[in-house]
Amino acid sequence: MIGIIGGSGAYAIPDMQVIRENSIKTTFGNPSAKLLFGQLGESNIIFLPRHGSGHKIPPHAINYRANIRALYDCGAQCIISLNAVGAISAELKAPDLCIPEQLIDYTYGRDHTFFDGSNGVVEHIDFTHPYDENVRQALLLAASKLNLRFRGNGVYAVTQGPRLESASEVNRLERDGADIVGMTGMPEAALARELGIPYASICIIVNPAAGRSQEPITMSAILEHLDNGVANALTVIRSALPILSRHQLAKH
Repeated sequence: MIGIIGGSGAYAIPDMQVIRENSIKTTFGNPSAKLLFGQLGESNIIFLPRHGSGHKIPPHAINYRANIRALYDCGAQCIISLNAVGAISAELKAPDLCIPEQLIDYTYGRDHTFFDGSNGVVEHIDFTHPYDENVRQALLLAASKLNLRFRGNGVYAVTQGPRLESASEVNRLERDGADIVGMTGMPEAALARELGIPYASICIIVNPAAGRSQEPITMSAILEHLDNGVANALTVIRSALPILSRHQLAKH
């Protein structure tokens, strides 16, 4: 079973054959929405829209722990995350795709670990490489076979939101080595690692980051690129699912 977390603009998968939907309650509360169980092609998947149905939950208020725990409890063997981001690197243009290999966490005040001391257990996970390389490689292989613009690496700067960044903040992120900037990559990736779920992200470039264009950043432009980018990202995921399904079945 492969988990897919939909980000901005991805509140459903159009050709997913939904078999059932479940309202899951975890020890960390309720996830963002009902989990949809079904098939995409020949692959069994669980779909969860991160922001809820119709984008009701802002990035800083998402119950990331409940989302990841719900997918874990329902048997997700790996997770693909869709994230809408801005482009810091000049080579990235909307609606390109980026499959990052690293991240930097600038968020604060989020419940960012399952090991918060409440159960008397403390763990320190290895987070050297935040994204699972097998899942990343499946996405890269799928993307390489399609006629799409994508970048197969990069550093994702995760900011608090929900406001967009200032130009000076983006300059700082660039000095830190970031290529893209978004608001939902953490603590999601770390929580998946804590539970041992292989996790990777496919990011959709929806705008140039602040100060990277003379034009103001408008929601109308973001939404236009989001529609195209989500469609392209889902095409990559559909192509990657058989690769991931074979890999996960071989492990179990």
